[in-house]
Amino acid sequence: MEKELLENRKKMIYEFMCSELYVPMKIKELAILLNVPREERPALEEVLHELLAEGKIELSKRGKYSKAEGKYLTGTFIGNARGFGFVAVEGEAEDIFISESLVNGAMHGDTVQVALSAERSASGKRLEGAVVKILQRNLTQVVGTFQKNKSFGFVIPDNLKMGQDIFIPLEHFKGAVDGHKVVVQLTDYGNDKKKPEGKIIEIIGHVNDPGTDIMSIVKGYDLPVEFPEKVLKQAENVGKPVSAADMAGRMDIRDWQMVTIDGEDAKDLDDAITLTKEGDAYRLGVHIADVTNYVQERSALDVEALERGTSVYLVDRVIPMLPHALSNGICSLNAGEDRLALSCIMLIDKKGAVIDHKIAETVVRVDKRMSYTSVRKILKDQDQAERREYQELIPMFERMEELAAILREKRRKRGSIDFDFPETKIILDRQGRPLEIKPYERNVATRIIEDFMLIANETVAQDFFWQEIPFVYRTHDTPDSEKIRKLGTFINNFGYSIKIGQEEIHPKELQKLLEKIEDTPEEPLISRLTLRSMKQAKYTTQNTGHFGLATQYYCHFTSPIRRYPDLQIHRIIKETLRGKMNQKRYSHYERILPEVAAQSSARERRAEEAERETDKLKKVQYMSERVGESFEGVISSVTSWGMYVELPNTIEGMVHITNLTDDYYHFNEETYELTGEATGRIFKLGQKIEVVVADTNLHMRTIDFVLPEHAKAFGLGASAEDIGRYRS
Repeated sequence: MEKELLENRKKMIYEFMCSELYVPMKIKELAILLNVPREERPALEEVLHELLAEGKIELSKRGKYSKAEGKYLTGTFIGNARGFGFVAVEGEAEDIFISESLVNGAMHGDTVQVALSAERSASGKRLEGAVVKILQRNLTQVVGTFQKNKSFGFVIPDNLKMGQDIFIPLEHFKGAVDGHKVVVQLTDYGNDKKKPEGKIIEIIGHVNDPGTDIMSIVKGYDLPVEFPEKVLKQAENVGKPVSAADMAGRMDIRDWQMVTIDGEDAKDLDDAITLTKEGDAYRLGVHIADVTNYVQERSALDVEALERGTSVYLVDRVIPMLPHALSNGICSLNAGEDRLALSCIMLIDKKGAVIDHKIAETVVRVDKRMSYTSVRKILKDQDQAERREYQELIPMFERMEELAAILREKRRKRGSIDFDFPETKIILDRQGRPLEIKPYERNVATRIIEDFMLIANETVAQDFFWQEIPFVYRTHDTPDSEKIRKLGTFINNFGYSIKIGQEEIHPKELQKLLEKIEDTPEEPLISRLTLRSMKQAKYTTQNTGHFGLATQYYCHFTSPIRRYPDLQIHRIIKETLRGKMNQKRYSHYERILPEVAAQSSARERRAEEAERETDKLKKVQYMSERVGESFEGVISSVTSWGMYVELPNTIEGMVHITNLTDDYYHFNEETYELTGEATGRIFKLGQKIEVVVADTNLHMRTIDFVLPEHAKAFGLGASAEDIGRYRS
């Protein structure tokens, strides 16, 4: 009966709003016009909420209801600590802004239906909308810090996008005390008047316990840590030494001079290199561990690897895709041991073109396990002790340097874009405290391996594209034209320009821009904005090309120990080489590969976010022990709320405009400068600047700087020497 009454009321109000005489009204105005008594207004509110959820009516940002005229889209809700949010819609160029009043109970990660508003956001630059229906709750567990009250508790989520605390009834504490990091199972998602509710299902540890910080991130991203017993047993069973039967029918190249080149601490060595000269041409062999020999399709190992999608490299640990018995054992191309490989052997001319190639199942034996540091010492530093130790390999290393330069130049000419942002190397003590943070620079050896892996990936992708066999490609779509136009407008303020065609831009234009800004003050900001204007690379079954590398053919072939797409295409390659790619297998791969590509892309994004989060955490921890200390950095970005300063060790913090206490500063949107009204002092991109660490926030993952001359105002007591050095 109640349901029937609700439906009748919905029908009546909807028809009323569809009338030509109706003008948008607030709930109070509707109640007066419809003679709804004050005590019945909750019922009217319920009717309006139902109509909003069904997408029949919409609510303006002024709180007025009207018949829905807008476009309805489905996407993922991205929360914000301040209550508002965004909806990311597949295929849409920009996210849709959702004001706090129009979130309608959506939580971060939910799949929602959103109604686009005819109005733009206050800035006029972004689409705006309202969540009209929550289609799926995607968040079931939350990681956070427990705070106990007398008869109840709260969990403050680590993920700031959650936006609100979670209420925990007394009976669901599970023994947690103040300061415990916990995992909460959500039991009620709450609404506009009530907080979400949950029960504690796991206590990770106290916030001050070593390792709790990283494990909280691991749990927060739902990263699998332990392998199921069945998977571990299977890894032990298949990880037997290479036998004569294993080698049967394979190309035996154990007598070829071969090396691996990796970081000193690498344990899963999945690629080895051979290189000889044939006249003017180079015979390059890229030999990749044949993981598929040990990980059979649909086995427990395979199911687990697909679920993980990728190995995750956190600051204090690696969460591998495959058990160590395989990744560090029989699948690792360890020096002096027989190993099974899948090889891409290419004949490359002096201009860098692959004029012939062969993909084969091989047996290999690596001569030397080399490190990037050793190869750099041999080639760049001309270190005599190192050159004596590896004397017999020096001719091959010198050929490698020659060929890598040729391949790099060929990529440069076609427009391949190279973002050379320094990666961060973080050194921890046994308790997990950061001892040192420094840039992890690329060198001649890392570039050689990058160049050789790139050409192998391209060659394999091109081969299988023209064979018209189902495959997993690594694609990178052309940037959205609107984002590129915005970038073009922005860089004009600095005297740069890019040519944009009728519909799209050529990667060569962005490559030229990055070359022009190299070593300029504005390089950090323009490089980051250029990167943000581009789309994210992903795995697809359609070969749509790779914009960033300026190539039509690209895949991931070279890391099957740590990436599932590589493992997947190895199976396809081997079945093709063995003549087993019949119609049945062809149909099988056509059916399963779209899901493999989508899953692998999603797992890659999860891993990248977790890796970034652990780096940010350790950077904040490192600087929290240096509050009051002075550093020299470079202004990397300027905004209306302050300026970001990057230190030589890659740590970035902010000088808030409100903390520039000596003057009132204006932000110039065109030149990206802060200018003092009274003093005329200017802060601009690329400017070297002295800063003092004022504060850190581990929960927010933020670092605040102040200028040395303002330090005393914040109780930091900067020395006269610091102030003098800054002013000079």
